[in-house]
Amino acid sequence: MPTNDVIQLCDLPSTMQAIVLEQPNEDMNLSKIELPLPLCDENEILVKVESVGLNPLDAQFAKTGFCKWEYPHVLGLDAVGTVVQANKGLFPSVGDRVMWHSSLAQQGVLSEYAKVANYAVSLIPESITSNTAATIPCSGMSALIALEKTQVSEGDTVFIEAGAGAVGQFAIQFAKQRGADVFTTASKHNHKLVKKLGADEVFDARDKKLCEKIRAVLGPQGFDAVIDTIGGEATVRNIELMQFCGRIACLKTLPAFEPELMFRKAPNISVVSLGGAWLANSLCAQQHMSFMNKLLLENVANGNISVPEIFAISFDAESVSAALRRQLNGGFTGKQIVEII
Repeated sequence: MPTNDVIQLCDLPSTMQAIVLEQPNEDMNLSKIELPLPLCDENEILVKVESVGLNPLDAQFAKTGFCKWEYPHVLGLDAVGTVVQANKGLFPSVGDRVMWHSSLAQQGVLSEYAKVANYAVSLIPESITSNTAATIPCSGMSALIALEKTQVSEGDTVFIEAGAGAVGQFAIQFAKQRGADVFTTASKHNHKLVKKLGADEVFDARDKKLCEKIRAVLGPQGFDAVIDTIGGEATVRNIELMQFCGRIACLKTLPAFEPELMFRKAPNISVVSLGGAWLANSLCAQQHMSFMNKLLLENVANGNISVPEIFAISFDAESVSAALRRQLNGGFTGKQIVEII
């Protein structure tokens, strides 16, 4: 029961519905169960969740699990909702609509209610719908961090892998804001989309002569920076396409590199990890995510940045399981948003 120091929007239930992973499984089959309402610590707020953005990471860990999880585990990392309970004096206040990227180590947000540290959320402008806001956290922040780590600035040539993906779409737009020349890959049917977002040169992602065609346009100097969203052998290929001492931001696990490549290219390699802000217990990094989300929201609200196409998903286990499978099947463009009703 709330004390006199707790403010809440209305009488809250004692339980809630949630989409959970009973155990990791190849088919990514989930269940919908009833769980107790989360209990908040002093600096946490309780949010009635409205929309949850699905990410490839959700699908990956539905198959493999994560070392910090206990089961059943509530999936989902990107949430939007309205604050319904908070200690007196905390910001944001009860009634505010907020957005955040949650801790990978704790229970997720595919539930009717979720708790979160008050300093990790961002207020959502009234002009932005909940579904639109839910497209932003993971993809938008990953793009911003990658551009920060690669120090992309005016006049740079930057290569953004998978430009039609959610991270790629945000990265292209922000790279153009910084005055960079943007090269990207996409399936042929998505070339028009990435061109509209600002890409200067687009190449077929499946072209066996991709490197030769890039060099024919770019010239011998190589890219100043690369945002590598694919990983594996693509990372090795991307370093080959970089200039000496070029910068690359990697969103996937690093492959093994041949020493000769490292000596010849001397790449500046960075790793993008939103989950690390929570896993390392870095208050500074968690607050920085809030600042980045605020910047993203402002850019969307004023029309400087457009979000990926939204596909609404029902809040039931079968629909979410199917949506996660689509995340890993390849060729999916847009953002799947679970509507919590």
